[in-house]
Amino acid sequence: MSVEPDLRMTVLSRATKAEGVISLCLASVTGARLPEWQPGAHIDLVLGEGLIRQYSLTSDPQQRSQWEIAVLLEPAGRGGSRIIFDRLWPGSDLRVRGPRNHFALHPARQYLFIAGGIGITPIRPMLAAAEARGADWRLLYGGRSGCSMAFVYELLDLYGPERVQVRPQDIFGLLDVAGYLERADDGALVYCCGPEPLLEAVEQHCAATGLNLHTERFTAPPVPTPLEDQHTFEVELARTGTTITVAAGVSILSAAEQAGALVTSSCEEGTCGSCQTTVLAGKPLHRDWVLSAPERASGDTMMICVSRSEDDGKLVLDL
Repeated sequence: MSVEPDLRMTVLSRATKAEGVISLCLASVTGARLPEWQPGAHIDLVLGEGLIRQYSLTSDPQQRSQWEIAVLLEPAGRGGSRIIFDRLWPGSDLRVRGPRNHFALHPARQYLFIAGGIGITPIRPMLAAAEARGADWRLLYGGRSGCSMAFVYELLDLYGPERVQVRPQDIFGLLDVAGYLERADDGALVYCCGPEPLLEAVEQHCAATGLNLHTERFTAPPVPTPLEDQHTFEVELARTGTTITVAAGVSILSAAEQAGALVTSSCEEGTCGSCQTTVLAGKPLHRDWVLSAPERASGDTMMICVSRSEDDGKLVLDL
């Protein structure tokens, strides 16, 4: 694994999409075609030294001349959205990394999409892809209020209220996840993106009913520090032959960077996938929210910002 090269991009346009939500259309400063991507992909916006934020691509993947993202202003956040709202306007230049995709749309005859608030952004291109495939699909879309929900009128105009169920909380209350999912066919895939309480409700229902669920988180849920994170272990950086000691409470990412390794990283919460690293030997103890169960079981890769060694044995990483 190596540090990804940055794409030099410029803001083509900016528009208000809902209360507290703007969209930005981005293009290469040279006018070059942009890298290919599929629904569910996201990019990293490099907003300053040490300040990187992930945003889902929400435009048409076939449109290779520009990308569109949508940004929610989070006054209580870590400052990334405020910088975007204050500083990025048409003509502004910025650096971008990616795209990468850990929320891919897999083939199915039926899709049940659930979006909460800004979680509509990765779902939006999925709807177009499902429609193009001729699949049976529906969307349940909730938010605090109608005026806070981006792309509502566009989606209703394109697909109609039978496909797109808009349920703002101030009118309908919390989303009726169980009622919506009870009509799932055998083999249906459920895709959900939104705030943590919504994700937890959908995960619990799908676990109880056996539905095949795919989720994407914008932030990691708060969890206590596990006992397994309190042990020390060694990691060999295979490209240099250097062996480092990862102390209790210290991430592999931090220890590797202190040893001089160049690693792409961003969220440091196990949600974005930017620090994904190939495991050459050893058993990782996964703490991320990105890898699927089969990917975790294979032990071939890990997110070094949060994951650790399963025991006191050495990990050998492609760094």
